[in-house]
Amino acid sequence: MIFFSIYSNAQTLKGRILDQNNNLIIGATIFNSSLKKAIISDSSGRFKIHSKKGENKYIISFVGFKPKVLNITFENEDFIETDVILISDESLKEVVVSGTLKNVSKLNSTVPIELYKASFFRANPTASIFEAIENINGIRAQLNCNVCNTGDIRINGQEGANTMVLIDGLPIVSGLSTVYGLTGIPQSLIQQIEIIKGPSSTLYGSEAIGGVINLITKVPEKVSPLSIESFSSSWGEVNTDLGVKFLVGQKTNLLGINHFLYQNPIDKNNDGFTDLTLQNRISIFNKLSGKKNNIAFRYFYEDRWGGQTNWNKSERGRNNIYGESIYTNRLEIFGKYLYNDKFFFQYSFNQHHQDSYYGTLSFDAKQTIGFLQTVYNFKINKSLYTLGLSYRYTGYDDNTPATFKKDNTHLPGVFIQNEIINNNEKSLLLGIRYDYNSNYGNVFTPRINFKKSSEERNSTLRIGFGSGYRIVNVFTEDHAALTGARDIIFMEKLSPEKSWNFNLNYVKDFYTKRGQVFKVDSSIFKTIFSNRIIPDYDINPNQIIYSNVNGIVISQGGSIDFFGKISNVLDFQIGLTYVDTYIKQNDKKSIPYLTEEFSGSYKMVYYNNFIKLKFDLTGNIVGPMKLPLLSALDPRPGYSPTFNILNLQATKKVSDFEFFVGVKNLFDFKPPLNSIARAFDPFDKEVTFDNNGSPVVSENNPFGLTFDPTYAFYSNQGIRSFFGLRYLINN
Repeated sequence: MIFFSIYSNAQTLKGRILDQNNNLIIGATIFNSSLKKAIISDSSGRFKIHSKKGENKYIISFVGFKPKVLNITFENEDFIETDVILISDESLKEVVVSGTLKNVSKLNSTVPIELYKASFFRANPTASIFEAIENINGIRAQLNCNVCNTGDIRINGQEGANTMVLIDGLPIVSGLSTVYGLTGIPQSLIQQIEIIKGPSSTLYGSEAIGGVINLITKVPEKVSPLSIESFSSSWGEVNTDLGVKFLVGQKTNLLGINHFLYQNPIDKNNDGFTDLTLQNRISIFNKLSGKKNNIAFRYFYEDRWGGQTNWNKSERGRNNIYGESIYTNRLEIFGKYLYNDKFFFQYSFNQHHQDSYYGTLSFDAKQTIGFLQTVYNFKINKSLYTLGLSYRYTGYDDNTPATFKKDNTHLPGVFIQNEIINNNEKSLLLGIRYDYNSNYGNVFTPRINFKKSSEERNSTLRIGFGSGYRIVNVFTEDHAALTGARDIIFMEKLSPEKSWNFNLNYVKDFYTKRGQVFKVDSSIFKTIFSNRIIPDYDINPNQIIYSNVNGIVISQGGSIDFFGKISNVLDFQIGLTYVDTYIKQNDKKSIPYLTEEFSGSYKMVYYNNFIKLKFDLTGNIVGPMKLPLLSALDPRPGYSPTFNILNLQATKKVSDFEFFVGVKNLFDFKPPLNSIARAFDPFDKEVTFDNNGSPVVSENNPFGLTFDPTYAFYSNQGIRSFFGLRYLINN
């Protein structure tokens, strides 16, 4: 009776939830933070929530609308009735630029583009883009060396050299910097990442043969005056980011400083080598933003080494203790000048110097790249035209036998595309590009894309067909050529790789009456490569032989992503990609190395209103990959196992501070202990060779092996914890 009396006298707030057009909103969340109670609006948009006498604070929210806060005081009333109007959040409209060089909503883009905001990567904090991007379906960060931990980014099972990495739409990460430049890009600078899977050479030229990853940096006007983020792992890694916004005359200036430090040699697999490369790197980024002109500078320096745990810098280049030591200096300048709404210029310049030793092998390389592009957009009737002129200069020099003199490449190009739009539901895009490479001659790359949308069905169909090409530089892209004891053999003068691609993409949105949102994004694709350059490790165990494949390489498959927002406190994302890649030569099929048959990714976010904690679960699954063995006697597994990398994180916000703690690689996956062949004899001093240069089977070398650290596919770190904090001053 006492309980019934208290309950019946409780105050109640009731009413309806409407949008700005007076449409009822079903499934909106009404949260009384004073009593820690929450309900959702019913099928008629109505709600009724218990309250207390005195002041009550309510937070009303719904997907796609700005949250609304109500403060209502009950005095002697038993109930108060009110209508709550929510305003749509225009900021939720995702804008992309990579597909057509124009700002367009993701929904209206004729080219299928995947978009990932900075918040996506905060679910699993990392020190660089290279590590962060592995939680995206169909994207894999491939580790290529067990000693210096170099890597590349692969799209749909293709080699990393086929992926073009852009910063603000400019070709800055290419050539020499594809090996170490990726780890030098701190994710704290990134506003969003746009991904195009499939050739994009029509807009971006060489290297966009397999896909594009465009890193969009933060806009100075839209960042906080001061931000600090720092985290450390149980291995001793420390990553720190500092961001400061201030005015320089009439321009808004963003200064970003990133420092990563790891100086703790660990050898948990007991092979005598470091499990993780020791690194000390700093990246200084400065971006000035005005009404018409944006310009950015970045300086990057890194000192990294890996090898036998007792190595020190006095052993650099000597044959007593094996170590791989790399000094990298890099300067970038890039920007954009907006003449008017239709006409703009883009420009970039970067200089990269790598001073390195791989055991006794010295590799000293310099690369200079200058890029200038002008783009003019105009409209004729219902057709949108984009006309572009570009020029790219690449100067490259190193001390390897493959480079007899400094290589200067001039690459002027012109492209035009015509996009025909019919009521935003149908659009057709036609484009063609012509480039003249001073070393390889004329290159044409056409493309065609079609989109059909249906507002009634909440679905979009996109079909694309196009070509791409790539000029190959073996030493800057294939790190296996510089590590270990193998010799490099070129069977011929290498020709540019070319590709033709077909893709079909279908997106469908589902909305429930309770406000739940689900999306399915599915694709099928097929790419045919010709003149493909693939290293051959099998002919001679002491050699890596390079040549154009006399045949074709097929990469085909499909992917599907599920996105769901169950409520304002729970959402998830699950993706799966299947890839069938093979080399067809002389009517025979073979599988290339380090190409997974399937991969998947998953992400779940849960926010607990009562304890104010956010929980992030992220992970990826990678199927078996063929691994490069030295010979038929090599005892190491010929294929990698299927592995699952699971990460957990909890985040707590206190005032302007945000604390986060978590565990990476919860299942403690690590590659085989014997991944480095003959780690105890890195200079092959105890190996006997025959007259053909092949190792001889002997008592101390029962498998006829040589030192080989190229058998790598994932990090040796295993499970580890991390802790960090963020400090953000809001505008």
